[in-house]
Amino acid sequence: MFASYLIGLREGLEATLVVSILVAFLVKSDRRDKLPLVWTGVAAAVALSVGFGALLSFTAAHLAFEQQELFEAVASIAATVFVTWMIFWMRGAARRISADLRAKLGEALEVGSVAVAVMAFLAVVREGLETSLLFFASAQGAAATATPLIGITLGLLTSIVIGWGLYASAIRVNLTKFFTWTGILLILVAGGILKYGVHDLQEAGILPGLNTLAFDISAVLDPSAWYSALLSGMFNITAAPSVLETIAWTAYVLPVMFLFLRPAAPAKVAAPAS
Repeated sequence: MFASYLIGLREGLEATLVVSILVAFLVKSDRRDKLPLVWTGVAAAVALSVGFGALLSFTAAHLAFEQQELFEAVASIAATVFVTWMIFWMRGAARRISADLRAKLGEALEVGSVAVAVMAFLAVVREGLETSLLFFASAQGAAATATPLIGITLGLLTSIVIGWGLYASAIRVNLTKFFTWTGILLILVAGGILKYGVHDLQEAGILPGLNTLAFDISAVLDPSAWYSALLSGMFNITAAPSVLETIAWTAYVLPVMFLFLRPAAPAKVAAPAS
């Protein structure tokens, strides 16, 4: 539930920030007549994202075992790529996202009404499609329960509450710190998703070594214990992973975490003209 909640919170807050910036710009510009166009674009983006998630689940449910494992592996690897790109993009864009969106919306208003709806749609649909893919990939290792769905729903609802509070100026959130801490947690989640993708490839017979274990700490990390279920559900940390799973997790998490936490290089100041 926590991994799904984190995905819903992080992706939902990004989408909510986008919508709140667009709405605030129109309200302050005395262009309230364009608000229905923004909500139309947002609704279309949400509908497409839900449909994409349903398509992923439907496709996976109607495949043979080997094909299903391969499909889930591809989805897990794609989700890892998307979440990595999203984490690094938001680290650099958190400070300038408001100005960029206001500039784009201003250009859309000059083009026409349809451009406003399209701009709102494109601004939200990326987050929605990422959320669907990440949720599908992270939920594959969970039991056949509604827990992941509850988690992502709570995360989305929390993001809406925070977004509304930011819009109404009722609360203040340091977005740079927020995206840094959630980025760290999402790197661990993405490492678990990649590890699960490697496991699927092994079960599909694409990669060898399914039964070649890197270690077995079942005596210490009891698979039936609540804390084992928590670690497995959050980060796919298991007591007896294969060698390839361990290599994949380590090869992803360590360098990505290092690059993410490395201080950004200071901007170069142009020398004054002589």
